[in-house]
Amino acid sequence: MKSELVVFEGRNIRRNWNKKEEKWYFSIIDIVEALTESVNPRDYWFKMKIRVKSEDGVELSTICRQLKMRASDGKLRETDVADTESMFRIIQSIPSSKAEPIKLWLAKVGYERIEDISDPERSLNRARDYWKKMGRSKEWIQQRMMGQEIRNKLTDYWQTHEISKQEEYAILTNIIHEEWSDLTVKEHKQFKKLKTENLRDHMSDAELVFTALAELSTRQIAEIDNSKGFEKNKIPAKKGGKIAKDARLALEKRTGKKVVTSNSFKLQNSDNKLISS
Repeated sequence: MKSELVVFEGRNIRRNWNKKEEKWYFSIIDIVEALTESVNPRDYWFKMKIRVKSEDGVELSTICRQLKMRASDGKLRETDVADTESMFRIIQSIPSSKAEPIKLWLAKVGYERIEDISDPERSLNRARDYWKKMGRSKEWIQQRMMGQEIRNKLTDYWQTHEISKQEEYAILTNIIHEEWSDLTVKEHKQFKKLKTENLRDHMSDAELVFTALAELSTRQIAEIDNSKGFEKNKIPAKKGGKIAKDARLALEKRTGKKVVTSNSFKLQNSDNKLISS
């Protein structure tokens, strides 16, 4: 399963790609929240299933399944999900002016992955266009994409060296991040006042550079040591993070400026205007 966040009208929607079935599964709670703006989307979904069964005799749970998805606190939890077709059925039972727009959006993002398999450049161009629309500079986008490529090479290494659980990926990533920045991923997000947003999408140029340096160093050390398995890969994770930390401290001493910053990009309104806080 490949996990990914997509955005509908400024709201993050979690989804998982099932390679075997070649289809996306979307978080029902995230869709319900986007459609209803409910303060308690889980309760809304629970009561909705009861209402639909009572009114139409339809058991919505039968067209859903549960997958582990990362929650806002960074932990993986079982989450109700549905594929595009089943999500259309669920949306029909939600009174919302956004029903048709989200159907069109679902159809679009549900098909993108199939197109990307045959033409990977599409996904790269789409990411570049997305960041551009979000107000990022050309230089920031280049740095973000370079960092993502370095990240991908690291996770590819882990995948081929006995790291398979998502929890292990998250822990190793956190070790690297805390080592170079002196903050856990969760603490860094809180520092920037982020919740479900992708932390890297809100990093400064410098934060992206040092994150990339830490992950590049980690992979190269792991390759030299031929680190295999979760416990063995903790060692290069700490060493790689330490290399970036030493470079960060040297730069901060020379410039008198902190690399880790509370600045972030946030959606200000429906026109997608951005502010840096």
